Amino acid sequence: MGSDEDTSAPRHNPGARGTTLRSSLFQQVKRNPGLIPLIGLIGLGLSTAALYLLRLAIYSPDVSWDRKNNPEPWNKLSPTDQYKFMAVCTDYKSLKKDRPDF
Repeated sequence: MGSDEDTSAPRHNPGARGTTLRSSLFQQVKRNPGLIPLIGLIGLGLSTAALYLLRLAIYSPDVSWDRKNNPEPWNKLSPTDQYKFMAVCTDYKSLKKDRPDF
């Protein structure tokens, strides 16, 4: 419509064929190098969250992966087992057994 529009130069379309998320991310990092710490911290947070979920899935007594052989894994814990991530003021080694054996 207007004569001052330049249609000969191709424009970058992020949804165009041939562009991937990785290539568009690299282009954004080239244009804005301040994104590097942000991307690094987001990656660190995601990997930390994934490792924490993996730790919960493996070591938590509330999770039962084998219901035939170990249907209630919380009953096999002794009072000296520390299954919390961090115990602030409890010394688990000095606790005495106050539960019956099952």
